[in-house]
Amino acid sequence: MRVLAIGECMAELAPAETAGRFALGFAGDTFNTAWYLTKIMPTAEVSYFTAIGTDTLSQDLKNFMDASGLQSKHVQIIPDRTLGLYMITLTDGERSFTYWRGQSAARALAADPEALIKAMDAADLIYFSGITLAILDQASKDTLVAAARAARAAGKTIAFDPNLRPRLWTSTDRMTETIMEAAAVSDIVLPSYEDEADWFGDATPGGTLQRYLDVGASCVVVKNGPAPVLYSCDGAQGEIAITPVESVVDTTAAGDSFNAGLLAGRAATQDIAKGIASGAALARWVVSNKGALVPMDAFTLPV
Repeated sequence: MRVLAIGECMAELAPAETAGRFALGFAGDTFNTAWYLTKIMPTAEVSYFTAIGTDTLSQDLKNFMDASGLQSKHVQIIPDRTLGLYMITLTDGERSFTYWRGQSAARALAADPEALIKAMDAADLIYFSGITLAILDQASKDTLVAAARAARAAGKTIAFDPNLRPRLWTSTDRMTETIMEAAAVSDIVLPSYEDEADWFGDATPGGTLQRYLDVGASCVVVKNGPAPVLYSCDGAQGEIAITPVESVVDTTAAGDSFNAGLLAGRAATQDIAKGIASGAALARWVVSNKGALVPMDAFTLPV
């Protein structure tokens, strides 16, 4: 399988063991999912479509990708730009973020439609998110959605996580409108109920699920923290109970890793229930460790 994830990877400052000190890493919602896919789907070719600068930090990201097995052939270089930066603050395992992303090269990732289409043409599964859209100007948003629509029509599978972040949008109305436009060109939609209830007013997870089915998604999986995952995929519907995590260390990348496990599990078995179980297992592992990208040597997907 050939997977293309699209979005922004940022430099991450995460709390170190010594109070007041931070460790530098790299992370971003779709990047995290792509990175985890390289670890749990070693036979897949996973590529990341983004833009970086010509500075040392940007080159460090490319080197990190290459070392991790994440393909960088679709990374665009934009002079005089760099990576966005964010800092994590943790309180009882829950994270909050401070961002600096005004000079992020990834804001121009869809400025070259030909490069975007070429990358999509070389993939079987294409994955992007609401954050991917939120950082783009309106013309680039339109370009990305149109390219995803064309790729789906050509037989590609489009997966989309709404990942609602109102602070990145000019208005909540524009956010919800664009999210539904993107969902309408997607096969698989992976919303989180808490966010959807806040910004779409869904009364239940079932309301979230139905809203995305109504715009044309064939597979919707509604994440809901420790509550059961609700799904409807290719006519099969149900819910899967989630085993609670005994000790949450850091919730960073919980949803991103769940998405990776689900996409990998579903690709391997064509069984959405097993995919959800894989996603939940990976997310449990990730939140039991510190950081967005955690050591994977001791993790195995459930059979």
